[in-house]
Amino acid sequence: MERGPTRALELRIIGCGDAFGSGGRFNTCFLIDCGDWKALVDCGASSLVALKQAGENPDDLDVVAISHLHGDHFGGLVFLLREATLYKSRTRPLTIIGPRGIEARLQQAMEAFFPSGWQVPSTFSLSILELHERVHVAVGPFQVVAFAAEHFSGAPSYSLRIEIGGTAISYSGDTLWSPELEAAADDADLFLCECYSYSARRGTHIDYGVLKSNASRLTAHRVVLTHLGPDMLEKLEEVERQFTVASDGLRIPL
Repeated sequence: MERGPTRALELRIIGCGDAFGSGGRFNTCFLIDCGDWKALVDCGASSLVALKQAGENPDDLDVVAISHLHGDHFGGLVFLLREATLYKSRTRPLTIIGPRGIEARLQQAMEAFFPSGWQVPSTFSLSILELHERVHVAVGPFQVVAFAAEHFSGAPSYSLRIEIGGTAISYSGDTLWSPELEAAADDADLFLCECYSYSARRGTHIDYGVLKSNASRLTAHRVVLTHLGPDMLEKLEEVERQFTVASDGLRIPL
């Protein structure tokens, strides 16, 4: 019998920081908990530490959805899998969903940090599925759909929309502003939107000026900012007058 949600849905911010831990925040990692099923959205390099600090057991995860293949968004998979195969006897199946090429990049990362680590026998079933633009991928109660993001990562980068029953959670990933971002957030119950810099574009990220000028285009019911860089954190008091800002450990009932 397929497991399904058995209690109220909650999103927990395990990590909301940038690649460099600005403000002492962990790399991006969001936990969706609907009772019998748990999913991570992104799993940055520090995520195993952050999960344990939050009192969450990585062995309870069913799904990990990855927006793009930068270390601060998928690098934690190396440590999560290494622990599960080498030091634990995990039995719960795990499905990883991510951009085209995720399995090869994950193997390369594992080999770089733990040579021959990918060959260690496991006690659980591991499935790795690839995302494609506007194509739904179903795992248990979760429906994941990817929208093109403008952010170079050596592979397709995506904004993600995850639907559980009648609830939709959208996440920008890392990206410049685009119509695809608006589509991903359309009528979502929660939209997690990156906003790395305050006043000037830095790389392929959203800055606060662009976000404010486009905020009226967002039809999501709730917007929470994440992935803040140093200059955004310096302006946090001002930003919080207009937007909710994520913090590590924040729980958001849905």
